[in-house]
Formats: sequence, C-alpha cells, structure tokens
Amino acid sequence: MHKAISIIHEEHRSISAVLSGLKSLAHLATDPQVRPDFTVLHAMIYYIDAFPERQHHPKEDGFLFERLAARDPESRDLVNALRAEHEAGAKLVRDLERALNEFESIWPRGAAQFAEDVDAYAQFHWKHMRCEEHDLLPRAEKALTVGDWEVVGEAFAANEEPIGDLRNTDFKTLFQRILHLAPAPVGLGDRWPRGPKDSTRPAGR
Repeated sequence: MHKAISIIHEEHRSISAVLSGLKSLAHLATDPQVRPDFTVLHAMIYYIDAFPERQHHPKEDGFLFERLAARDPESRDLVNALRAEHEAGAKLVRDLERALNEFESIWPRGAAQFAEDVDAYAQFHWKHMRCEEHDLLPRAEKALTVGDWEVVGEAFAANEEPIGDLRNTDFKTLFQRILHLAPAPVGLGDRWPRGPKDSTRPAGR
C-alpha cells in the first residue's frame, strides 16, 4: 500500500473517532439532568473544522483528486462529486458551530436539535469517507504513477507541519486534549455532573 493511502486511512480513523465521540456526547447531553461540558464539545468541532475541513480535504483536492482526474478521465464525475461534498461539508461544519453556540446559550433546551445536527453531519462525513476508500482510492491505485504517489505522499506527510493560519496547531496534542476532556466511556475525563431536572426548561426545541 502506498504511503499516502496509509496516511489517508489513518486520518480517516482519527476523524471517525472524533465524530463518534461527538455523536455519543451529543446524545448524552439530551438527558436534562446531565450538564454538558461545552469545552469538549467546542474542542471536537474545532478539530473537525481545523483538520478535515481546512487541511485534509484541501490536500485531497489539490493533490490526489487533481492527479486522478488527469490520469483517469472516467473518474472525473466521482472526483467532482467528492469535491462538491468537501464544499458542502465546510458549510455544514459552520452550521454545526452555530448549533452548538445556540445550544450552549439556551441549555438545557436545544439538546435534541443539537444531537440531530451532529447525527446528520456524522452520517454525511462517514458516507463521504467510505466513498473515498471504497471507490476513489482503488481507482487511484490503478491509475497514478510512482511519481504521482511520491507527490501525494509528501503532501499528506506534511499535514503536521505548520501551514497557513493553522501554524500553531498540533493536531495530535488537540486530539489528546479531547481524549482527556471527554467523559468515560468516550474519553478519560470525569463524568458529566448530574443535577435536578429544571422542569421550567424542557429539553429540545
């Protein structure tokens, strides 16, 4: 397996782990007797924005997709569809940020809607990554040259290097921070505190 493909799979696993954790915590937060730690929810959405949306996807667009479309013209419809999903995903994560900010401001109301928004984004992203792994990467393995893979591999290997406005972001450190903030069983942090239900503020919208 080419180095670039291994890196893409590893990055997909990291993204999936954060999505799974966010989904679990969003559903935990629908219990009106549980006070969410909004710090970890914000950290998870920041990770989704800063890593997949602003670093991982642009590398796919600019290096992997570009070369595959040139080497395999029949893949262009697939490449264009995945590029369009990258654009849609960037908008969806903005919507998710707004949903979290609103949920935090009106808690415990808004919990059900936030969980629904997280579910929709997670399903969208998981479907996208499955398509890349099951449909696009096998085509790339057949079509791209050794030289192409060297260029793509170098681009993805640099994902931890300081670039653009993310030059101060260490994604491994951020991932570990999320792990230690998130309560068990999602992470290693303390369980969210339970308190008496506020009957004057029903959960959901």
